[in-house]
Amino acid sequence: MSLRVALALLVAAGPAAATPEFREVRDDTGAVVRVDAENCRIVSLAPGTTAMLYGAGAGACLIGTIAHSKEPAEAAKLPVIGDVETLDFERLLVLRPTVVVVAVDVVQRARIDRIQALGIPVYQVHVTQLAGMPASLRRLGELTGTNAVANATAEALEADLESLRTRYQRRAPIRVLYQIWDRPIYTVGGRHLITDALRLCGATNIFGDLKTAAPAITREAVLARDPQLIIASAPRESAEQWLEQWRAYPNLDAVRRRNLVSYSDERIDRMGPSVIAATEQLCRTIDPARSAAGGP
Repeated sequence: MSLRVALALLVAAGPAAATPEFREVRDDTGAVVRVDAENCRIVSLAPGTTAMLYGAGAGACLIGTIAHSKEPAEAAKLPVIGDVETLDFERLLVLRPTVVVVAVDVVQRARIDRIQALGIPVYQVHVTQLAGMPASLRRLGELTGTNAVANATAEALEADLESLRTRYQRRAPIRVLYQIWDRPIYTVGGRHLITDALRLCGATNIFGDLKTAAPAITREAVLARDPQLIIASAPRESAEQWLEQWRAYPNLDAVRRRNLVSYSDERIDRMGPSVIAATEQLCRTIDPARSAAGGP
């Protein structure tokens, strides 16, 4: 079925019997989104936004998502209409969503523009710091009319964040390379949520000055910045292969102190509410290396 045919079928279906009531909400970017106040049909175009919608109590509103939406388990039962690279616009139209929820750093601007051109409202989620997660959840509660659940989830996350701050804010800082890919080497930049997670753990991202979310870097740049700890964020087998390559540089501080560790908690990449729990696990991964680097 072509996109033109799908559009024609939707037009032929005719308008709803009753004129819908609308409400206006602001998304994380400050944009005003006008949505049907009584008919909640949401397509989520990122695993993280899918998880956040469930956390906000709006799981019943979800009618579609993209691949790798695994949180919570119920998300795996939703129709999948694409992935981060491709989207089936015909299936999107057939689902007749009242709003599409996207993550700013995941969904391309051109795709957002095309969805809006089809007359479908787009709500944008944009969280760059862990402290912003609770407020983003509360706004999703306003979008879906599930404020009570969203507020409760937000309050629980705020308590968890405060607990982590209290536990780690006085720890000695440690310089970290957080590696997310190899050949070329990719890390996370200053605007990435993981950089904020490292900061909460009392660690400094050695490439935190880079503004790109996931910049490619050279091995020479890593040697020049001389991290005290290298974290390979990948499944264990891949992570061990990456770390083995760093052992070829015995003068690197992290190698000299044997501070080469793997970390494979997918929740930190998904960036749903469970990113806070994943951050706690990241802090526990970092802490033993702190002692090896000479800090308390």
